[in-house]
Amino acid sequence: MVIVDSSTLIHLSAIGRFALLKDLYGRLTVTPAVWREVVDQGKDRTGVADLEAAREHGWLEVRMPGNQPLVHSLRHELDEGEAEVIALAIEHPGSLALLDESDARRVASSFEIEKTGAIGVLIRAKVEGRIDSLRSELDRIRTEGGFWIEDELYQKVLQAAGE
Repeated sequence: MVIVDSSTLIHLSAIGRFALLKDLYGRLTVTPAVWREVVDQGKDRTGVADLEAAREHGWLEVRMPGNQPLVHSLRHELDEGEAEVIALAIEHPGSLALLDESDARRVASSFEIEKTGAIGVLIRAKVEGRIDSLRSELDRIRTEGGFWIEDELYQKVLQAAGE
């Protein structure tokens, strides 16, 4: 199961790269809190129609984590969407969580949840030949998508990708 948090959806959609998620992972799962944040509260955002279409076509599903006490406990450190993503990933061992926020990634690591984020998606897309230039996509996600990347990480990612 690939469980996606709001940030990854919002930032990839902002640069017109939401379809990469389907290309790379096939099926996606979001939690109710993520759906509310991205679609219900983000009606004017780029990419909302893509998410609604993905759900209608059956490759994006909304699933509630069953362990609500765990979600409640995780809410002490994380926002509701991140807490639900991590709880759902715990319930489904072997899941991949797409998380961008450092606190959420730290908590996911403490539960040994496999994770990546928007940058990891773009790296994989480059490796698989689905995008031509990682640099141009990273620049777009920073400027058009409002995604913050430390300069040191930006340089390391480009160097690792051979750009």
